[in-house]
Amino acid sequence: MKLPLNQLSSHLERGLSRIYLVAADEPLLVAEATDDIRRAALGRGFDERRVHFVDRNSRWDNLTTESNNLSLFSSRRILELRMNSPRPGDAGAKAIRALADSDDPDRIVIVAIQEKLDGNAQKSVWVKTIEQAGVVVDIRAVQRADLPRFITARAKRKGLTLDPKAAELLADRVEGNLLAADQELTKLALIIDGGNVDVEAVERSVATSARYDVFRLSDAVLAGDLARALTVLDGLRSEDVHPTLVLWALARDVMRLAALKHAAGRGRVADALMYKLQIWQNQQPVFMRALGRYSDSALARLLQLTAQADRIVKGAERGPVWETVTSLLLELIPPARGRQAA
Repeated sequence: MKLPLNQLSSHLERGLSRIYLVAADEPLLVAEATDDIRRAALGRGFDERRVHFVDRNSRWDNLTTESNNLSLFSSRRILELRMNSPRPGDAGAKAIRALADSDDPDRIVIVAIQEKLDGNAQKSVWVKTIEQAGVVVDIRAVQRADLPRFITARAKRKGLTLDPKAAELLADRVEGNLLAADQELTKLALIIDGGNVDVEAVERSVATSARYDVFRLSDAVLAGDLARALTVLDGLRSEDVHPTLVLWALARDVMRLAALKHAAGRGRVADALMYKLQIWQNQQPVFMRALGRYSDSALARLLQLTAQADRIVKGAERGPVWETVTSLLLELIPPARGRQAA
């Protein structure tokens, strides 16, 4: 059956289906729905969990064989298939249909996809098979007009009461990013005494970070926009953001770019690697464009500089902390190639 997201909790309270499909463009909602299903399964004795990152090039026959093998440690298990795309190929579609058709009372299957089901995917045989044998969780995109209501509801779950204008302002500041909205609400829950949030509280908490947070720095680096990156870095420093957090953002991008470069050198960048690196569908074109700016040797040097910067920031090696972070940024976007974003 097809089940709206807001009915998933009541469904899980009544019992479990043998297979679930959770797919959407919103990583936060996919992760939370998957967590809810997993938690319900654990509560019913499914205490072993196996996670597989799969794509069109995966060995689906091995997956099917393994899923049918009994465990030495638990007779009840959760099998999670994580996919970046709702196009598993012929072998994948066949394997998923087999899992859906198999009536194994000691196995729960969760198929989680970080992309919404387009029209072709919804009509595919493998999706229809899951719909008949289990549950397709219907996650609708949160439209801008509905975002304040969404934010208000999530705030309530965190012990916060937002007035309507505060919810509207927060919706504007997070620019439709549900994960960013949730992070801001978590921060507000930590700093607001009494739980009542007005416009002034949102402005104090969100205004500056919405402009100068480390994720904006990452965006500027990937875009190759040196002027913007230096402006954001200066803002982070002026706000006394700890350099460890800034270096974490830069180091994460360096390591992800190095992993992608290595994979590209050996052939095709697999969907499973993108998922493992937490590069979601909407970010993938940005990363692939950025990848073209770096050679293998340049990324090897950046990895060395990142390791050295980490030692300095953590005090294991002497050196000026912020100047070291700035130097790393300049290596990531050399001035000759820095450009103003269009």
